[in-house]
Amino acid sequence: MSDLEKRVEALEDRLAILDLISRYGPAADSGESSTIATLWEEDGTYTFDTTTLVGESVGALVNFDTHQAYMSAGCAHFLSTPRIDLDGNHAVAVNHSIVLQRQGQAWAPVRVSANRWELTRVSGRWKVAHRTAQLLDGSEQARALLSALP
Repeated sequence: MSDLEKRVEALEDRLAILDLISRYGPAADSGESSTIATLWEEDGTYTFDTTTLVGESVGALVNFDTHQAYMSAGCAHFLSTPRIDLDGNHAVAVNHSIVLQRQGQAWAPVRVSANRWELTRVSGRWKVAHRTAQLLDGSEQARALLSALP
């Protein structure tokens, strides 16, 4: 593969990963569990707070009482542009996420987290193998998640 082909492939991989991550927020806000599930590998995991979801249960998070309350009030999941480190068929992306919830006539942040996405290319498509979200509560654990390299 020529240098140009390698560079184009890396650009295509980055765009595919950006697209995958950008699909999460709108799917979470609209309660589309099936869309969320398609972003993950069949046995992929999502860990947040003290909860780890595996496989199809990742998409079902939109049915949690807390998530339903966000949607009923009006919410928006914003994810920052991630830093992406590519390594062949594996990648790590690190970013911030903010969940805004409507409170009266304004929207207030109710969750601000650091995120680490571990991705794998499966049958030519990028999928989430593991996502970890840690509230940015001043802890070393959250800061370490943001600086984590593959």
